[in-house]
Amino acid sequence: MSAASSATRRQRVLLGWVFLALGLLGHVLAARAIGGSYIAFRDHIAGFVILALVSFAIIGGLGWKFWRGRRDITVLAVGGLQAILGFLVYLQRFTVHG
Repeated sequence: MSAASSATRRQRVLLGWVFLALGLLGHVLAARAIGGSYIAFRDHIAGFVILALVSFAIIGGLGWKFWRGRRDITVLAVGGLQAILGFLVYLQRFTVHG
């Protein structure tokens, strides 16, 4: 593996972790927007963890089957999915009526 591809893989992993953090941020902001109670934060963070675990299992299984040894792609795909889901959860807060 060359130094350039190693650096590219590290960048993909870092970007995947940034996307995961953005997904969590979407859940936290949604919890804050619907009242910011302990229960709202607990449920949104638990929802993020469950979604992340399920998506890691599914995408990780696909990665094991189709792109074995490319953990950077797996982390990037899961992070991207979580960023999208976090954004959608945040948008859904507009439909919550308290």
